[in-house]
Amino acid sequence: IHFYKSIFRSMNTMFQSRGLKLIQSLGKSQQLKFIHTEPKKKFYKNVSIVQNNGKFEVNLDQRKLKTPMGSPFQIASEPLAQAVANEWSAQKGVINLSQMHVNGLCNTSIDNPGNTDKANLVASILSFLETDTVLFYGEEPPELMQAQVEKWSPIILWFRERFGVQVEPTTGFGVSVTQNDIKIMERHLMSYNWNALQGFAFGVDALKSIILTLACIERRVTVVEAVSLARLELLVQTDHWGSVEWAHDIEQHDTTARLAAATMFVHFNSAQNTIKSKNIQM
Repeated sequence: IHFYKSIFRSMNTMFQSRGLKLIQSLGKSQQLKFIHTEPKKKFYKNVSIVQNNGKFEVNLDQRKLKTPMGSPFQIASEPLAQAVANEWSAQKGVINLSQMHVNGLCNTSIDNPGNTDKANLVASILSFLETDTVLFYGEEPPELMQAQVEKWSPIILWFRERFGVQVEPTTGFGVSVTQNDIKIMERHLMSYNWNALQGFAFGVDALKSIILTLACIERRVTVVEAVSLARLELLVQTDHWGSVEWAHDIEQHDTTARLAAATMFVHFNSAQNTIKSKNIQM
């Protein structure tokens, strides 16, 4: 790719800072919306999983778990039901729904609080491509460029070869994405079911990167590696200027937890995995 040749030739040249970081969130009606309530005291002792009419439910003592909008909590994947049960079992004195990411993804898939459809959900995911984290190179300090070329270039090349697209990184303000590239990625995402796409959307929002999320989903990188790559600029900047250690650690752990939940959600909704046991006491 000509881009990389020019980068290596001008490695010591200071590039103008983008000065603009487009931050996308799930606030649009087409994107995920999560409903959280104020923390409340834990009211149950035991968590169990039961099978009912081919789907799995989670019980808190003798109470059937329901979604925030009052729908029965019923999912097709037993491993995901186990993950949700583990999240409820891990709660201590109070119930912290904001940290129960698998539970939140299941609720969103069932309730669809944004009242969206599959096509709009795919469109909202694809909107991140033009501002993908790993496609923007060139901010100071100079060692950042070297780190970006070394760490990000192999992922971009993998993405291009894997999907047959022509996206290239930039040192400017925007990435040019062709309609053909959009159509290719749209076809790929539309091959997933509604539930799996919720996981994709959650992972892309956590990393602000379709490329890294797909690399993680397809096992090109691990969750930890994907998070480190998404935070590369921060890591280089803090190494250069120093950091607020506790704040950056919290952000890293939260992003890792979100991406891990998203990856699990995509995998278990893409292939139905069941375990024969009917009732598992946690």
